[in-house]
Amino acid sequence: MNIDFVQQALKNLKPNNPNWYSWASIDSEGNVIPCEDRMCWEHTISIIDGVVKPTKSEFDAEVSRLKTAYNNAAYQRGRVNEYPSIADQLDDIYHNGIDAWKATIKTTKDKYPKP
Repeated sequence: MNIDFVQQALKNLKPNNPNWYSWASIDSEGNVIPCEDRMCWEHTISIIDGVVKPTKSEFDAEVSRLKTAYNNAAYQRGRVNEYPSIADQLDDIYHNGIDAWKATIKTTKDKYPKP
């Protein structure tokens, strides 16, 4: 899964106007900026009057915070994919009891421990 930390950071930095920005298509020298190079802080432009572009250091700090939060939640993403469905878990509890269910869940928790 590819997370767009750039756009999320830009939205987070202006929570009252999350769609305040767009991407410049032409640089200051009149050269066309290729589409694949536009989505970065350097080519971000404000499209709402009065909304000022965040500084590079504010942007970098927010991207870093988002990446750290994403990486710290890796265990949650791993667990979600391996836990049995709620219906299967309830069936396990009904047929085998809470202790058997806990053992099943513990296998996944041990495979994906919290950081």
